[in-house]
Amino acid sequence: MREIDVSQITEIVEKLCMQANYELNADIMAALEEGIKHEESETGRRVLCQLVENARIAARERMAICQDTGMAVVFIELGQDVHVTGGSLYEAVNEGVRRGYENGFLRKSVVSDPFDRKNTGDNTPAVIHCDIVEGDRLRITVAPKGFGSENMSGVKMLKPSDGIEGVKAYILEMVDKAGPNPCPPIVVGVGIGGTMEKAALLAKKALLRPVDRRNSDERIRKLEEQLLGLINGLGIGPAGLGGRLTAMAVNIEVFPTHIAGLPVAVNISCHVTRHAEAVI
Repeated sequence: MREIDVSQITEIVEKLCMQANYELNADIMAALEEGIKHEESETGRRVLCQLVENARIAARERMAICQDTGMAVVFIELGQDVHVTGGSLYEAVNEGVRRGYENGFLRKSVVSDPFDRKNTGDNTPAVIHCDIVEGDRLRITVAPKGFGSENMSGVKMLKPSDGIEGVKAYILEMVDKAGPNPCPPIVVGVGIGGTMEKAALLAKKALLRPVDRRNSDERIRKLEEQLLGLINGLGIGPAGLGGRLTAMAVNIEVFPTHIAGLPVAVNISCHVTRHAEAVI
């Protein structure tokens, strides 16, 4: 049994909140730079150049890439041989978010109630997903999610008879309807299977996968590639101003489901697709 004190968890979450908001992940930056080379629209190229320059300034100056610094979504993989000491794991995570948004001068965007829209003042509570895994390590991933893109997401309970063509049609419909709202070029996270809430969680987790890494299942990999081509054929383009680079990747995760259902979730993310992780 390995002991990890909650103070260490708080410190790491604080740093990850700032890191995720200050620095584009290397795969995203590479995709944007590659997009500049192949974008056929002059306006689209200018937008991509501005996005890259903005990201470089944010990293250099240690300031937020975007004014919407998101609602903190925290994924935890807790080794079954880890004993968290000194307090509550969830309280430690929320304290880390609180400090990260305060000390990092990040905008606080969380309201205390869906109807009583009073700002909590510290961007808590975070949305926390915790999985128990083998081993004696604790992996923490902080993924602040902006709501320009989150609002363009959705879940649909398809019929099994809709099949793969129904799945493709729904994903394309969601991206087409989103248009410029999620700040393209986007990353499209897709969850297929399980139940309604499982599909949504799969879609959210899919956004954590690097945009240059395809699903290991060849059938799903081909579906990702086909959908990416179809989405980039919509002509929405960078910032929705037209062009070929509407999406940098379509990341699909699947799970077994019931004989009577075909749940599909689409979680769209903006060009930033913020996330940072650490392992204790």
